[in-house]
Amino acid sequence: MMSRRTILPLILLASLATAGCSTIGNLNPFAKKDEGPAELAGEGQRISIIPPDQILEPAAALKGVDFSLPPAEIIAAWPLPGGTAEQAVGNIDTAPNLTLAWRKSFGQGAKRGGYVTAPPVAADGKVFVMDAGGRVAAMDARTGAQLWRTPTDPGDNKRDRLGFGGGVAFANGKLYVSSGYREVLQMDANTGVVGWRAKTSEAIHGAPTLSGGRVFAVAIDNTLLTFDMATGGPGWTYQALSESARILSASSPAISGDTVVAAFGSGELVALRTANGNDLWNEALSRASRTSALSEIRDIPGRPSIYQGDVFAVSHSGVFAATDLRTGQARWNLPVVGVTQPLPAGDVVYVVSKTGDVICASRENGQIFWMKSLNEGFKAKKKGGVFGIGGQRQNRPIWSGPLLANDRLLIVGQTGDMVVLNAKTGEEIKRINLNGASITSPIAVGDTVYVVTQEADLIAIR
Repeated sequence: MMSRRTILPLILLASLATAGCSTIGNLNPFAKKDEGPAELAGEGQRISIIPPDQILEPAAALKGVDFSLPPAEIIAAWPLPGGTAEQAVGNIDTAPNLTLAWRKSFGQGAKRGGYVTAPPVAADGKVFVMDAGGRVAAMDARTGAQLWRTPTDPGDNKRDRLGFGGGVAFANGKLYVSSGYREVLQMDANTGVVGWRAKTSEAIHGAPTLSGGRVFAVAIDNTLLTFDMATGGPGWTYQALSESARILSASSPAISGDTVVAAFGSGELVALRTANGNDLWNEALSRASRTSALSEIRDIPGRPSIYQGDVFAVSHSGVFAATDLRTGQARWNLPVVGVTQPLPAGDVVYVVSKTGDVICASRENGQIFWMKSLNEGFKAKKKGGVFGIGGQRQNRPIWSGPLLANDRLLIVGQTGDMVVLNAKTGEEIKRINLNGASITSPIAVGDTVYVVTQEADLIAIR
């Protein structure tokens, strides 16, 4: 039997070729599961929460109906991967002209199994980014000049095939860094000097979240880990169901008050007490009617968002749901396959599906106001091969976002474009050629929108 380290790259490559979105896992997702009783028990707990015949389309009753968006406000910092601990920033007053200001390289781009998956954060006049090799860099927010760069590789595992991904978060002059090299680190935000390192048993491919003196991060074995922000000392942990395969990008926990909501590769959305990890509720975002081997991947790779007492999350297996934060009661759900974070704002919530549909739904009941296809007219082609035989099929591009800025939705994708939509109607306003694919959502600080590309370029748009 192949070892875990041997089979992992094969799954990654197979997924890239067939899905347009890569996966990682311990076992081949196309093979029969051979996990122990815990895996079987987990399967028994997964119940479809969406009728198999539910159709995704705008509601006739909402045609021509207006809805409210919050007023646009300037924000001075984006310290956490989702902007705030709740991972919901609303409507931002920024980049009125949407003009490219500059682009600066910050390190190693996507190659040799590495990807730029860490979302940027910004504070104290700096933008903090992580390249495909796990190096963290601080860039001047106005000019893009690199101020410092620090590797996260501890130096003893250069060939670690899980040594990609992770992310950064900022608080009180310090950076807190999760790493694919099985470590969580604290760095000085002004110099990049490492304050402490904490070893983990598994890689962490998602960025951390900070709250109440704790660092929260999800490892690839579906464990929520916590650490003391001052010392790096380990705190409580929570183990979700095991799962054989995951999406390349990974989620960050959302926190509201004394409740943390974490999403896992098992398709579980779990609410816990921040102080001790006590389980409050658990919801499985899973559908029964799956049509392919890749649709068996139940991961919730996008960050959950907490907004006005509800949690919004979307899974790879086809559930977009609103859940009451206090009780865990499902309020509504839609059959959407997604890999990015939903955006709740005002009366509505936006989400981008894996197939490139932007959906604007009522926050109250999930009825759809409008849908817009970003991949309309796309035709799949084969790349490579001889006389039309063999080669890889090019699938629909994946899009990330949206960011709501002055009643406009900003969405970036693998095409190298930023698409700008009217947030009220879905009408396309413009497309901006970024000349670089992006799989992380844009962020905004002051008058500038920042985008990170797979070439490890930081792009400023004003």
